[in-house]
Amino acid sequence: MIDESPLERVKSNIAVEFESDSQAKIVYDAIILEFETAPDFRSSMTIELEGSNILIEIDAQDATSFRASVNSAIKWIKLALEINNLTN
Repeated sequence: MIDESPLERVKSNIAVEFESDSQAKIVYDAIILEFETAPDFRSSMTIELEGSNILIEIDAQDATSFRASVNSAIKWIKLALEINNLTN
């Protein structure tokens, strides 16, 4: 078993493009609190709204926490879209 990971940090910027500015704003407003209150023991995430894009920045100490952060972000966006589609 390897004691140390060869990765010191994992950083990524992710852009999620939506059909319209208004759809991006709805999703952003629905998930911003999740990003602000997510535990950040081994990773941190920031989110920005830029037109019809949501920009997510992830900075993680290791690959496992990076993957967990990406999965959380995808889950929150997917759920917000599903709820929005149900209400329209």
